[in-house]
Amino acid sequence: MTKKELLYEGKAKRLFTTDDPDLLIAEFKDDLTAFNGEKHSEEQGKGALNNKISSELFKLLDNTGIPTHFVDMLDENHMLVKRVDIILIEVVVRNIATGSLTRRLGIEDGKKLPFALVEFYYKRDDLGDPLINDEHCLILDLVKNEADLEELKRLGREINTILKAFFRKKELNLVDFKVEFGYDRDGKIVLADEISPDSCRFWDIKSGEKLDKDRFRQSLGGVKLAYEEVLKRIMTK
Repeated sequence: MTKKELLYEGKAKRLFTTDDPDLLIAEFKDDLTAFNGEKHSEEQGKGALNNKISSELFKLLDNTGIPTHFVDMLDENHMLVKRVDIILIEVVVRNIATGSLTRRLGIEDGKKLPFALVEFYYKRDDLGDPLINDEHCLILDLVKNEADLEELKRLGREINTILKAFFRKKELNLVDFKVEFGYDRDGKIVLADEISPDSCRFWDIKSGEKLDKDRFRQSLGGVKLAYEEVLKRIMTK
């Protein structure tokens, strides 16, 4: 399978068409961005790490009944995926309060939430990806109907249940994560984009050490080492 035309370029990936109209190739970039692109850098090898991590987690979720766009990992930086129409809603699931949640609501940083909190954000860089509610989603025609919103919430919670248990065995707390979904050619909602330390927060259960993009956001250093540690734990049986 070979790359053809560049279809889309985002902060962390490029999408290319292939000879098959139903398949795309995702190229993972080494770029690091934060605060809606205001902070930018590069970390050599980061793209390859996210590709491998995402591939392993997509396979895990596929095997537990979560529909995804993942087909195969082609090489170090490239993933073969099903073509989907991306839903312009970022689904954020939170288990522990930190980041924007603590800033918005004054909840103590590090406080374990009584249940998994699911939030929607409008996937619009020019607007700063604002927090939105169900009614906003319907007014903006981001989904076909209310049932699709409920499906996004259900899938978000189910993914959380699977990944939280998986990472606990790896001695990592899944603090929160962002996922994106799309409609496949049959109109079914499937998990898309990526699942990596770029889109998840991982804290070591014993030390509380942050092993995710917060190391870049907060200028802690050791970004690549943190991502390598996450991959190492994922691959450890």
